[in-house]
Amino acid sequence: MVPVPLPPLDTAAHLPLLRRALEEDRAHDDLTARAVVPEDRVVRAEVVAKAGGVVAGLPLAEPTFRILDPAARVERLREDGERVAEGTVLLRVTGRAWAVLSGERTVLNLIGRLSGIATLTAAFVEAATGTRAAICDTRKTAPGLRTLEKHAVRCGGGAPHRHDLADAAMVKENHLYAAFGRTGPDAIREAIRRCRRALPEGKALYVEVEDDAELEVAVEEGADVVMLDGFDLGAVRRAVKRVRARAGRRPVLEATGGVTLETVAALAATGVDRISIGALTHSAPNLDVSLRVRGAVADAREGGG
Repeated sequence: MVPVPLPPLDTAAHLPLLRRALEEDRAHDDLTARAVVPEDRVVRAEVVAKAGGVVAGLPLAEPTFRILDPAARVERLREDGERVAEGTVLLRVTGRAWAVLSGERTVLNLIGRLSGIATLTAAFVEAATGTRAAICDTRKTAPGLRTLEKHAVRCGGGAPHRHDLADAAMVKENHLYAAFGRTGPDAIREAIRRCRRALPEGKALYVEVEDDAELEVAVEEGADVVMLDGFDLGAVRRAVKRVRARAGRRPVLEATGGVTLETVAALAATGVDRISIGALTHSAPNLDVSLRVRGAVADAREGGG
């Protein structure tokens, strides 16, 4: 399953991350592999899904293993965004045994985490099927992994949100307290006007609102995206009806705050344009994947790779 066209994952851009992950695990100093496995032994191994789900992060396997063994070869049998069944072989790797064993956990951690995010996203997307609502991620990502985690959301059929603080402006409650010492419609109005004076051309303005009065001001002042934070279903329905009834330019309406798999279908049915869900990245359980050595090929000095 590939719900939306996926841009290719730029593995070269993530080489520093992969190196840091291997260094964190001290993969070059693996006491067990270095002691037990002959230096030049070459093996074949498979990465297998131990549970069904949507996979992501598979292109990261080859560059990770090649940091340890430049001659390692990886054959991907599935692609990011595909739904797989339990027991599916995702990729095969051939390389020096110590490198395969020492890089195993880093590869599995990345694939498991990203596939878990993709799988949870796909469940939310499925729950919202038949509505206009796009399922969006947030900036609630693990430090250093944001690009990969947002890629995983795309693999699950989710839509991109603001990537970082310079991608778009987003006025929230803390900005209002910091600037004016209060929240409310008047504070939102002034914050929007300040943003409009300062924003570079082409940058979108998001505004988070908590009640109907704040919503009205955000719409009147021309916010590009109005985020309905914690609105109950009735309030969301009223907001959608009010905004849809307006003539002229209308903002994107986004529901946010505490959305779960149990509540997302009803929320999507209100007619909002999108729903942002921090849990996609901060609470997704890993998809269980494992690496299994299938046998030795040869010693590298004998031409086995």
